[in-house]
Amino acid sequence: MMGLARKTLIYEWRRFLPAALAVAFAGVLVLVQAALVLGIFSGASVYVTASDGDLWIGYPGTQSVDLGRPIPSSAELHARMDPAVNRVEALRWVEGDWRGPLERGGVSVYVSGIDTRADGMVFARVLTPAQREALREPGALIVDPADLDKLGAIVGTQAEINGHHVRIVGAAAGLRALGGVNVLASLETARRLDPVGAEDASYFILRLRDPKDADAVAARLQPGGNTPRYEVWRSDEFAARAVRFWLFDTGAGLGFLFGALVVGIVGAVITSQTLIGAVAGNRREYATLRALGVGFADLRRIVLEQALWVGGGGLAIAVIVGTALLAVASWADVPVAIDLRGAVLVGLLVQGVALGSGLAAMRSLRHADPIELLR
Repeated sequence: MMGLARKTLIYEWRRFLPAALAVAFAGVLVLVQAALVLGIFSGASVYVTASDGDLWIGYPGTQSVDLGRPIPSSAELHARMDPAVNRVEALRWVEGDWRGPLERGGVSVYVSGIDTRADGMVFARVLTPAQREALREPGALIVDPADLDKLGAIVGTQAEINGHHVRIVGAAAGLRALGGVNVLASLETARRLDPVGAEDASYFILRLRDPKDADAVAARLQPGGNTPRYEVWRSDEFAARAVRFWLFDTGAGLGFLFGALVVGIVGAVITSQTLIGAVAGNRREYATLRALGVGFADLRRIVLEQALWVGGGGLAIAVIVGTALLAVASWADVPVAIDLRGAVLVGLLVQGVALGSGLAAMRSLRHADPIELLR
């Protein structure tokens, strides 16, 4: 019976091709939607994922990097005293009002004050040693090239942030933030741009001698008492926390998730109806098999295998088309991102849609009665 399912697909490929294309359509929709959601909201954690630290110290209960507040310098002292900590680096977070060309008006920017040493940890995966060296100039900034047009600027442009003179000295891809424009500056420049004039850093990033000790060191550095003045997180934990916050605790994130759900439902409905039509078109052939003594259980297995083969073919088409679309989106600076785990989940979801469509198509077998052959 299993061989018969494949032979039927090959012989009746014109009938099943629309079903495979429907699966491919659903797969492309889900893949692109998932890549957009992950790409857009991964911007909330770019400060962590683009850096090399093992632990982050910040204000208690901070849900996202952009919600950080100044923490006491005692956190840095406490961290430096731990023998497992190899290095401690500060990050100063400042909200700014960019004033460039008159036709652009004001633009909200996030200033990240970082250590300018060549081996600095913050944004180590984005900046080159030469770019860090350029940030030592007072008022020097580096932005993502995709944000230059939003600021109405080019490299070398002079402007004002919070009333202070600044100049863009370089551009580095991979700095785009969620909700605003992220600009990098030295710790000294960020301190000068801070309208509050706070002396304390917003975060401390720690590099450990052995990254495997992250949980133990975080537990040791966690302050006691009912009202701790700072909190310690593993880097991956803090990055995931930021993404979860924007996905589930904000209207934008819930809107995207609802859109992804609608896309999945639409794809499932289109696929199921197309596959049901293909099975119904072979009703007389199934009736012949019933007349030859084939039971309903065997016919169901045939339909299920056909659904899985149709799902596999549609998924292959979806991967090719989806990869091309994501490449075009990335070239156009559209924030898209998909990892192996996400791709596997999308593949399982698409195959699940095909399998569910096959189960729905089984209802057509009720009409595959040998009496049909006499009409």
